[in-house]
Amino acid sequence: MASLNRVMLIGNVGTEPEMRFTPSGNPVTSFRLATNRFYTGPDGERKQETEWFTIVAWKKQAESCNQFLTKGQRVYVEGRLQTRSWEGQDGQKHSRVEVVANRVLFLDRQPLAALPEEPTAEEVEPENLPF
Repeated sequence: MASLNRVMLIGNVGTEPEMRFTPSGNPVTSFRLATNRFYTGPDGERKQETEWFTIVAWKKQAESCNQFLTKGQRVYVEGRLQTRSWEGQDGQKHSRVEVVANRVLFLDRQPLAALPEEPTAEEVEPENLPF
């Protein structure tokens, strides 16, 4: 029987991305993502609920996330859930559910660098026209 582990999220980056490298040299970037849900409570009051996710991106995608993502930016993340468990220095057992991203789309437009000004038609000499 087939199984499926797929997550699709749209939200805002909650922390600046942090890139590190595995011992074999592969880049990995992680950041937090906040999603909001709005609903009306039993008292008729509109409420908001925020859910936080840890996103992990690998290799080329890790480099892009580290270079272009900033806190507050809106992104679409598609990936799979993965649970990591470890024992802390104090002997306590810890676990964390992460989203391992296989696709990250930057939804906010980045401001483009100003292009050099092109000469207006009045400034172009007739001998410089290409036709």
